[in-house]
Amino acid sequence: MYPGSFAATHPDKAAVVVAETGQVITFAQLDDEANRVAQMFHAAGLRAGDHVAFCLENHPRFMSFAWGCHYAGLIYTAMSTRLTTEEMAYIVNNCEAQAFITSNYLREQADALVDQMPNVSIRLMMDGTSEGYDSYEDTVSVYSNEPIPNRVAGFDMLYSSGTTGRPKGVLPQNEFLPLEDSPHPVGAMLPLLFELDVDSVYLSPAPLYHAAPLRFCMGVLANGATLVVMERFDPEGFLKAAEKYRATHTQVVPTMFVRMLKLDDQVREGYDVSSLKMCVHAAAPCPVAVKEQMIDWWGPVIHEYYAGTEGNGFVYCNSEMWLAHKGTVGLPINCTVHIVGDDGEDVPVGSEGTIYFEGGGTFEYHGDPEKTADSRHEKGWSTLGDVGKLDDDGFLYLTDRKAYMIITGGVNVYPQEAENVLTMHPKVFDVAVIGVPNEDFGEEVKAVVQPADGVEGSPELARELIDFCRQQLSDVKCPRSVDFRDELPRHPTGKLYKRLLKDEYWANHESRII
Repeated sequence: MYPGSFAATHPDKAAVVVAETGQVITFAQLDDEANRVAQMFHAAGLRAGDHVAFCLENHPRFMSFAWGCHYAGLIYTAMSTRLTTEEMAYIVNNCEAQAFITSNYLREQADALVDQMPNVSIRLMMDGTSEGYDSYEDTVSVYSNEPIPNRVAGFDMLYSSGTTGRPKGVLPQNEFLPLEDSPHPVGAMLPLLFELDVDSVYLSPAPLYHAAPLRFCMGVLANGATLVVMERFDPEGFLKAAEKYRATHTQVVPTMFVRMLKLDDQVREGYDVSSLKMCVHAAAPCPVAVKEQMIDWWGPVIHEYYAGTEGNGFVYCNSEMWLAHKGTVGLPINCTVHIVGDDGEDVPVGSEGTIYFEGGGTFEYHGDPEKTADSRHEKGWSTLGDVGKLDDDGFLYLTDRKAYMIITGGVNVYPQEAENVLTMHPKVFDVAVIGVPNEDFGEEVKAVVQPADGVEGSPELARELIDFCRQQLSDVKCPRSVDFRDELPRHPTGKLYKRLLKDEYWANHESRII
């Protein structure tokens, strides 16, 4: 269950393909570079459990480097290319990285980081060099492509998106096991749940540094399937790549569904995506109307799961399950789900509360026992901070993140409902619903909208959107006002940085309680 197995039996098979350019990295090439990376770190004195950090775009060498860290038994932290220099420095230092690898694409930030990483002894740059960095290609190429002795499997320690504060490093409580006896956790799941095999072609449109794409893509390669990576997502480009490479599997986020559905019918119908056997989505709740349209378009190949970087639980449903329980994110398959009220007790079926997992994976927030403790129930269960409910059949429904709850006039409002409605308006490209100050009600519901191409934000459009929402939801759940933006602060994985928006509106208030 690692690429070296297939490098021995299928050396010339495509392991990684860059969708836009057609560049191919074979399994032999991937395994060769991964072994050299492991040898480099081993020669530098890094051993199992040591940390490295890297910040790369969807680079052709991304997977080779990640597997090299894995082969070396290291704990590796992939970082978002959208972070500020300050945020990058915080993560590199917080994870106690001894090495930092980046690319010339991020040269400006890399230069600024040099003096902010006092404990980093290895600094490498792909596609060029900069002061303080050695050439990645030149450095790695001098090492042997033979496996290091006594290999154990490494694992990732990724950071939360930071939507509700400082990013948190999620450290799985794993053992260091021999590489050959340590199946990749997602790689072991893919054949069982999603019928992936050596003949599969997996199309990945998301940034590889994020938890789900990184783990799924490494899992794909662990099974000997071919990984097609988009340098960046665009809706028509995705359809083009799916047709060109005859993709059988893919993973997206709901905003990608929305972007594809808003393409002209002629464009959508111009591509053949019939090769797709499985499309899995996650990362954010998917509006019911969006998923209905996707199933109508692609057929019952849509799968969904609810989980977090923390790996503390996994909830899943296929198209048939979802159509029978519209709006659900599925049934727990490796844990028990509890819906807990403010008193710490399970609430009745159908009632909303904080979602806790019992029996899933264990984790801690690196170097932050207080945050770790905040994620735990007194019975040992753990939470991602999301709010939801269960139905009579045990299916889970997400409502929102607890941190995003709006309290207006004493009424709790979860903005996901209004966002789901407004997303489907033809004049809306993107939307965030947040709570903003109101002297009478404490908070009021506001929609911040990115209009569709060719549409101008105006008072008339604001009224149209409010009326559209009120036709489907009660007044208290709908925005009282609408602001327009050229672009929303959305993470490439589909998550909104609502904290950044809320901070703007609450900037002159000492407290968020009025």
